[in-house]
Amino acid sequence: MSQYDYDLFTIGGGSGGVRAARFAGQAGARVGLAESRDLGGTCVNVGCIPKKLMSYSAHYHGDFADAAGYGWSLDGRLGFDWATLIANKDREIAHLNDIYKRLLDGANVTLHRGFATVEDAHTVNVDGRRFTAKHILVATGGHPERPDIPGKEFGITSDDFFHLQALPKRAVVLGGGYIAVELASILNGLGSEVTLVYRGERLLRTMDADLGAFLAEEMAKKGVKLVFNANIDAIQAAQAGEHAVKAVRLSNGESLEAECVLFATGRKPNTAKLGLEKVGVALEKNGAIKVNDDFESSVPSILAVGDVIDRVALTPVALAEAMAVVARLFGQGERVMSYRNIPTAVFSHPNIGTVGLSEEQARKQAGAVKIFKTDFKPLKNTLSRNTGRTFMKLVVDAASDRVLGVHMVGDEAGEIIQGFAVALQCGATKAQFDMTIGIHPTSAEEFVTMRTPVA
Repeated sequence: MSQYDYDLFTIGGGSGGVRAARFAGQAGARVGLAESRDLGGTCVNVGCIPKKLMSYSAHYHGDFADAAGYGWSLDGRLGFDWATLIANKDREIAHLNDIYKRLLDGANVTLHRGFATVEDAHTVNVDGRRFTAKHILVATGGHPERPDIPGKEFGITSDDFFHLQALPKRAVVLGGGYIAVELASILNGLGSEVTLVYRGERLLRTMDADLGAFLAEEMAKKGVKLVFNANIDAIQAAQAGEHAVKAVRLSNGESLEAECVLFATGRKPNTAKLGLEKVGVALEKNGAIKVNDDFESSVPSILAVGDVIDRVALTPVALAEAMAVVARLFGQGERVMSYRNIPTAVFSHPNIGTVGLSEEQARKQAGAVKIFKTDFKPLKNTLSRNTGRTFMKLVVDAASDRVLGVHMVGDEAGEIIQGFAVALQCGATKAQFDMTIGIHPTSAEEFVTMRTPVA
């Protein structure tokens, strides 16, 4: 018999924690998992899944407008009911929570409901119940932060957004990252009057510069007001309550009124009150757990994956990190985590899909590069007279001809980029792109028909 209650005890029932617990259990390990809230973490409950469901809803606004050009007569008054959307979304999220529970049960993982803290290198305390484990895995994710400004209590975060009781008539969104542009797009598509305020000069500053610039133009066409090089100085509310009008004062002197002020200004790892520092686990300044290439903390028996280590805060990355941990601890070490060529999508309106290096990154790492770009009106927008356009870009190493980056703004960009991520992972060259026959007529074919690099 082992000297420990469990071979692995996972703290956190989000994407990374459940994946590690599940596959460790399937490998024969004795596994416990502690979660004080709903299973699935941010992604399932207040992130990826509800966000995309609500994005689908917001897209219908544009689809109805496009339909007339294709011969459809939408007689009668169109209506949208926020309460129906939220209720249906909540029902699907509850269904996913149940699926996560069944997956754990099927892998013989023991679920402990409660808040877990670490007492020593091999002991976890879950609301007064102590358990020992050979390995402890921290997968507690992160949470959105509120900026430290007067009246911040009158604003909401992305977590709150998915539980609003009503669609606000006017909304101010603070931020320029992917959460800001996604939620601003959803609100705009559902009928809110949206102003997006960002302290920087362009959206999505960590991505290829052309993506943020092009997205800003397209969002403006859809009616989103963009205010760059500004911040919120203060918020005041005339009365209490979720739907009360807020007075928003910007750093550029402008004043706005809105029923909703949404902060999308960053996230912080969930490490507070876990007891990690007391047992010698080293943390970064922002609270992220410092780990080595094997995801071990400064206390080797305590490991961490996902947003709590603040490397790449994406659900599929947390899943991959969890699989690498399980393979090393309970398998043959056959999984090795690579952070190269991680594809991602931004579910703004229009969507963004991107994989590989930005042009700026490529010039720093590879030196001479060739850039191929195009923007065009997609076929769907011709009869509808929709003014929306699609942008595509390839970044190519001039010396080796390898494609280093593939970037897109347009409908279904995430679906399209996923396939090209495989090509980059295999080291595809521009010549191989050129030899590939396109599927016509599609937007995706443009990636294999661009022939002339820009100056």
